[in-house]
Amino acid sequence: MFIEPNFKGEKRGWIEVICGSMFSGKTEELIRRLKRVRIANLKAEIFKPAVDNRYDVNKIVSHDTNAIPSTPVEHSSAILLMAQDVDVVGIDEAQFFDSSITLVCEQLALKGIRVIVAGLDMDYTGKPFGQMPNLLAIADYITKLHAICVKCGQIANISYRKIADEKQVLLGATDVYEPRCRNCAQL
Repeated sequence: MFIEPNFKGEKRGWIEVICGSMFSGKTEELIRRLKRVRIANLKAEIFKPAVDNRYDVNKIVSHDTNAIPSTPVEHSSAILLMAQDVDVVGIDEAQFFDSSITLVCEQLALKGIRVIVAGLDMDYTGKPFGQMPNLLAIADYITKLHAICVKCGQIANISYRKIADEKQVLLGATDVYEPRCRNCAQL
């Protein structure tokens, strides 16, 4: 379903992507931006993939335990149905969404909605993760955050997996992952 843009005095939407490794502050930054949206009295809807229930089923929660209410969804198309009459849509853990998430974000932006998306740009092997490369390609604004390497103290961009499991999607926090730089991830 394509929505034709109407540029006759209507507001224009855009797509912001916040990316980086685990423990880099992506969710924290998403929450910060969404709180500012609320301070500005703008109407926002916030979504996360239903599969991500690590900290809370109905909230986006950062590793620092800051939280904001959200709606878990099974398929990205549900976001289009639920994001009616809003100014801003926030989406966390975008790498876990299906292949339609990019089209959903574009359609929201064409409706004049500001879309703020956060997610891992790479999986634990350092390869592009899920739909994040496509979201980065269509983004109007990109913020790449870095963690601190637990081995050497330099900037980290790898979500190093501490346990032997080759599944691409393995939910976890400090029990399963730690931030490492490119060099220390090879150790």
